[in-house]
Amino acid sequence: MNIKALWQGLVGRDGGAGNRIVPPTGFTAHLTLFSAGAMAFLAVFALALALATGRLAERWSSELAQSVTVRVSASEGNQDTLTQSVMQILQTTPGIDQPKLLPDEEVAELLTPWFGPDMPVDALPVPDLIEVPIASPDFDSEGLRLRLEAEAPGAILDDHTEWRRPLVSAAQRLRALGVISLILIAAASAAMITLAAKAALAANGQVIQVLRLIGARDITIAIAFVRRFTHRAAIGAGAGTVLGMGAMALMPSMSAAGGFLTGLGFHGWGWLMPLLIPVVAAAVGFFATKWAALKMLESVR
Repeated sequence: MNIKALWQGLVGRDGGAGNRIVPPTGFTAHLTLFSAGAMAFLAVFALALALATGRLAERWSSELAQSVTVRVSASEGNQDTLTQSVMQILQTTPGIDQPKLLPDEEVAELLTPWFGPDMPVDALPVPDLIEVPIASPDFDSEGLRLRLEAEAPGAILDDHTEWRRPLVSAAQRLRALGVISLILIAAASAAMITLAAKAALAANGQVIQVLRLIGARDITIAIAFVRRFTHRAAIGAGAGTVLGMGAMALMPSMSAAGGFLTGLGFHGWGWLMPLLIPVVAAAVGFFATKWAALKMLESVR
């Protein structure tokens, strides 16, 4: 018995005579439809997680890599002088755009999540912050760091590496978790379909023996089970996929999500990827039922 023969029987037409071996109703039908639908519903979210975290990692990495920050700390009388000196150094550094000294209001806004809105930030020894946009790949962060250490002691260059690395690493791990979840969902679907197919085969053990006595081949018997359970898996997965895509369409948009939850749905051509889930579910049902039928037919002699 080979896959080609089973596939020909699966898509072929025999008037449904082979399908009558498998009971058209019963708990196996409901179990297969429900499990395939539930697993497909979960697979939509796992796929969305894998795709979204990949975009999230790229966005975080690119946004943090587009600028650096210089912190200028000095005694109260030398703060302005040192800041102006750092601005002159930055303006003559190749590879960067016009540096911007953040006003006190923006610095206070940055500190609000830690100190609260009522904290008198003006009374704190807050360093001056200079935002430095990177204009070209010619920018040498290490060279600028050494120059600041030599010409403007008290100025520290922050290229956001300490922030970017853990954020990107976390996003990549979430993407790996989404892929692992898809694999586990496929394995769980295969297990459920296998159990349902074995239950149907066991319930029809006497029918199988009679069919063999009158000359039915194993391929004919197996095709009936493979066809029925593959169709059930595809139909259930199709319904679960539609429900999952509908749920993802209700996710908040980028503006409504406030920036952090951006892209946790599908975008553009990504909406076509969940359509592969019913196809994968049908393939899982095909091979799972084929394996179950082979094992059962070998034992029923």
